[in-house]
Amino acid sequence: MTRTTTSITRHSKAGGTRRGRTRSAGDDEWLTLDEVLTKLRISERTWYRWQGRGEGPRSIRLPGNGPWRIHRDWLQEWIDAQEQA
Repeated sequence: MTRTTTSITRHSKAGGTRRGRTRSAGDDEWLTLDEVLTKLRISERTWYRWQGRGEGPRSIRLPGNGPWRIHRDWLQEWIDAQEQA
């Protein structure tokens, strides 16, 4: 699979612009809980235990008691931190 990259230009509050980092098109990808469970090879019970303890990758819950979403970058950062621990 070929990934395209785009350069991000951010607008500052002062009206100017600054160049951000170059990122690939998949950087904005949000994963479902099932996708994360599969990738980490853990059970749903383990996920909720980690959430209760404040452990595991950073995640959000969509409004209205909605489903969990984990940003791909957050998951990778957490995995990298576990490998260095």
